[in-house]
Amino acid sequence: MKRPLLPLALTLLATSAMAKDRATLRYTPSEDEERPVVVDATVGPQGGDFALRLRFQKPPFGQECGTRCANATVLLDTDANVRSGLKLSDKAPENGADLAIIIQGTRDMSGASSDNFLRVKVRQLADGARTVEEGELIAELDHRRDADRVHIEDSTVFLLIDASNNVPSGRKVRVVYHPPGGKALQATIPGMLSGSANSGKVMIFRRGGWGTARQGGQRVGGESK
Repeated sequence: MKRPLLPLALTLLATSAMAKDRATLRYTPSEDEERPVVVDATVGPQGGDFALRLRFQKPPFGQECGTRCANATVLLDTDANVRSGLKLSDKAPENGADLAIIIQGTRDMSGASSDNFLRVKVRQLADGARTVEEGELIAELDHRRDADRVHIEDSTVFLLIDASNNVPSGRKVRVVYHPPGGKALQATIPGMLSGSANSGKVMIFRRGGWGTARQGGQRVGGESK
């Protein structure tokens, strides 16, 4: 892994773990869980982004997980309003989600040999969306090319998710993670309008010096499988 990526992890760790405005979701999977799942999630606003630190119980991609690598979804109700965004059953904790962040361990089969990598899809969920798949795919990140937005250390994934694409804003944000076979976990964190995100720009290490993170990775116009 390239040396310049380290400050991104340090920036996210300092923001997420040391700031008082944070949300931490913890989950203990069963001993026979084969797929990597999130066991600790820390989420917080950072400038115009949401910063996430997601720790899995095993590496989320690569040869170790084979064909059963990570496929985790973190939902953000960015205005803490259950009447907008995703609409499932009447009392589903996921109701109101405006952003779906899908973390997938996968393989790139386009070359002469397969290449394991981590893909992160960001979907914006319009009012009344009945499934996550109905959301508009507004960004797709790849840890190999989006080093300023995705950083991996062992089984921990650090993310910066752009929240400037007409995403609803509020003083509070609900974070929802529904582990496979378990109950949905929820937490509330300060939102973009709370003042906690601060008015400064997100600063991360790029090209040998400090710079501003570019907007949200690769913009996509259509579905990417």
